[in-house]
Amino acid sequence: MNHKEFILEPYLERLHYVGNVEPSADKLEALHRAQAYTIPFENFDILLGRGIDLDPATLCDKLVNKKRGGYCFELNGLFLMALHASGFDARALLARVHLVDPPTGRGHQLILVTLQGKEWIADVGFGGPGLRAPIPFELNHPTTQDGQTFQLIEAGPYGIMLQTLKDGHWQNLYSFDLGHVFPGDIAYGNHFTSTHPGSFFTFARVAALPRPNGRVSLFNRTLRNLTADGEHEQEIAEGRAYLEALKTHFGIELDVPYEALRPLP
Repeated sequence: MNHKEFILEPYLERLHYVGNVEPSADKLEALHRAQAYTIPFENFDILLGRGIDLDPATLCDKLVNKKRGGYCFELNGLFLMALHASGFDARALLARVHLVDPPTGRGHQLILVTLQGKEWIADVGFGGPGLRAPIPFELNHPTTQDGQTFQLIEAGPYGIMLQTLKDGHWQNLYSFDLGHVFPGDIAYGNHFTSTHPGSFFTFARVAALPRPNGRVSLFNRTLRNLTADGEHEQEIAEGRAYLEALKTHFGIELDVPYEALRPLP
């Protein structure tokens, strides 16, 4: 499957998106927000031992037909196909995540969109405190969306850094450059991130779904629900209650019993 074979209608229906998708800044933002608010970030196939298959038809079946979520290579892989099918000029980039020290290798995928001579950074697959909408590819130009402020800065040998403003201080999220990314680069990054024992995704259960007024996230058994009124935290019980929480908060319906999941430490 390539972008010419990608069928937009089921994808747009999955996002509850109504309207045309002709390339424009407004439509880019609308599509970005629609996917970010609908398809969750999650890693449960890794914990079920299924691995992550980036074949385009497999991605569409999982994220669109089966209404599951995924992580960056899946979510931004799907979004990139949708952008190409809609006529956007877009390509993948790879980034190092700086939420840990030292930062990771190039294990995060994002997207560069060129529209009427202007470049945008799009990312529907970060999972953490990431973008809700595309931001202009402009350095030292803070942009606020849904109450969160982001900026891009030069970061020496790391290239360009995406930061978010947290408690009055800029927090580094990830760094990237504009070097061309080939399918093999994505395959390498996806393989390491989904299989290496040192990768966070191989031993922790994570899910996240942003909302216009907040965000709901899961780390192992801890569910955090951030709204305009503050953050509420609760521990999710094992077993069926856990599966129900996945369905209720993230729309994730696993096709296996709870016991099939890799046990928590």
